[in-house]
Amino acid sequence: MASRPLAALAPGLFEGRTVLVTGCTSGIGLATAEAFAGLGARVVAIGLGAARAEVSPGLDVELVEVDVTDDDALRAVVAGLDRLDVLVPAAGISLGERELEWEAFNTVVSIQLAAVYRIAELTRPLLAASGGSAITIASMFAYFGGGSRVAYSAAKGGVVQLTKSLAEAWAGDRIRVNCVAPGWIETPLADGLDARAKERILSRTPLARFGAASEIAAVIVFLASDAASFVTGAVLPVDGGYLTTAV
Repeated sequence: MASRPLAALAPGLFEGRTVLVTGCTSGIGLATAEAFAGLGARVVAIGLGAARAEVSPGLDVELVEVDVTDDDALRAVVAGLDRLDVLVPAAGISLGERELEWEAFNTVVSIQLAAVYRIAELTRPLLAASGGSAITIASMFAYFGGGSRVAYSAAKGGVVQLTKSLAEAWAGDRIRVNCVAPGWIETPLADGLDARAKERILSRTPLARFGAASEIAAVIVFLASDAASFVTGAVLPVDGGYLTTAV
């Protein structure tokens, strides 16, 4: 069973701060939006299908329907913010073996990599004004190839290098840029796995379970908090030890 990592964080930790999350419909994006809202932040969560996102009762999350590849829509969202302390570009997509085809490859990379940089670039002035931070989402596929997820793997590898590069480029603006690299997490992206695939995954995961989206959100919150004030350019695997095993 997963623990309750968010319960270990101080209530009101992000009171008075504004957080922008992309990819809020479900999975890690939604869990992250809820985590920051539960800690007192004003949260603006954007993505396709935002109106269908099921936010937990009692949490104040502003949901905005936005395609992250729509430049005008992104500009409008950013223009509506009076401040920004934390950016979490979590929008994601995988099209499986179709990613070997150009159209699918281009679609995935546009969402998983290009849109990450675009929202980061647009929000840079706001993050600089607050001395804020950005936390990107990579994957274990950034560490090794994925023959069934060619574009996804390539984009996540790009996210890792983008994170390190922006951490250096934006340090003079007091903006910290870090990255979380999830392993196998119980999200819609993992729903298509059959029983044999899940058994194989668990056999090389030392903690012997899939992670919860809330466990990824808790690490994102840590990296955005003052507890990580001297951390930038880091890529932190959160994978139950999956990357420690060779087979």
